[in-house]
Amino acid sequence: MPRVIPFSVGVIVLVTVTAGCDGAKAPPAAPSAPEVTVLTVKPQSVVIKTVLPGRTAPTVIAEVRPQVTGIVQSRAFNEGAEVKAGSTLYRLDPATYQTAYDSARAAVAKAEASVQTARRNLARAKELFEIKFVSQQAYDDAATTLRQSEADLAGAKAAAEAAHINLAYTNVVAPISGRIGKSTVTAGALVTANQPTPLATIQQMNPMYVDITQSSNEALRLRRAMASGELKRAREDAARVTLQLEDGTSYPHEGSLQFSDVTVDASTGAITLRALFPNPESILLPNMYVRAVLEEGVRDNAILVPQQAVTRDTKGQAIAMVVGAKNTVEARPLKTARTLGSDWLVDAGLQPGDRVIVEGLQRANPGATVQPIEASGPPAAGAQPVAPAATGASAAMTPAPAPAADKPQGR
Repeated sequence: MPRVIPFSVGVIVLVTVTAGCDGAKAPPAAPSAPEVTVLTVKPQSVVIKTVLPGRTAPTVIAEVRPQVTGIVQSRAFNEGAEVKAGSTLYRLDPATYQTAYDSARAAVAKAEASVQTARRNLARAKELFEIKFVSQQAYDDAATTLRQSEADLAGAKAAAEAAHINLAYTNVVAPISGRIGKSTVTAGALVTANQPTPLATIQQMNPMYVDITQSSNEALRLRRAMASGELKRAREDAARVTLQLEDGTSYPHEGSLQFSDVTVDASTGAITLRALFPNPESILLPNMYVRAVLEEGVRDNAILVPQQAVTRDTKGQAIAMVVGAKNTVEARPLKTARTLGSDWLVDAGLQPGDRVIVEGLQRANPGATVQPIEASGPPAAGAQPVAPAATGASAAMTPAPAPAADKPQGR
């Protein structure tokens, strides 16, 4: 009997303690609405820009070829240097052309002597004809001889001029001013008149052309936007164009669009646009690959949202999470046109005044109540990045885990 009493007392104490614990348990606190950062949509005017590939080309190019046949005696320029129009580039052996010119000059002198003799004979024949000492036939023959001599003199002068031109062609001169490339011949080489291979090539590179390719579909879209008034011209005189070089740096000078080709390339379905750029520092070289940034026009009342606020569902539809009037999250399908920097240009789906969630998308499920905080600057460093569309469902379409409730103490 004495051993039973302690056991009963222990049971009573244990029951009392357990009952006390159950009576002291507090109900779990209701979870508060999660905070999200929102951006209020405000329409604005934006400049629509398009980046297109292009190649540089010189504004003027001339291939230097000899116009007479001869042996190259010397080269009078440094490869890669600037040359002036009319400056001597090559000197050919002039011996045979000098001889031909001297012979032509002698023929001119002989023809001039014949003309003088014919004039004196005609003068005497005229005097004799007036006194009826010679016949009309003799006078006419003297006049004809003079005209033939004058014609021979004119032919001799023309031949002398041609010989002089050929002699001058032994000095091969620059047809234009510009930068000359490498020489294809050296002293002692035989060159022929109008040969297919140029001796050198001269290019004018200030200013410089940039030939840009644009798809015909994109050109039609731009024209329709201009015609409908959706876009306004950025500049009335010519479209503004800037360049990005191969290494990603920006070209320091601005260019202007000159013309658009009227023919579509059948193999690529693209048209060629040509822009003109100043090139005083010779940064642009012929056939250099560049990216041209064209200002297509200005769109008024455009709606922009950060790219991090737009996600994609499993069908690829652009989705934005919008906070409604009662702070309830709504999934809003969007129609996006293009990216402008770090923003999406939205064509449909948002209205001015809508509050778009830009941070905290992982806590913003459709239908959930949230506590919106207006964005006051750039996204915080700890903002969750939005998963790209290629990975499947976006972060906004993935259900967020429910807040964990306080666990009751174990018994």
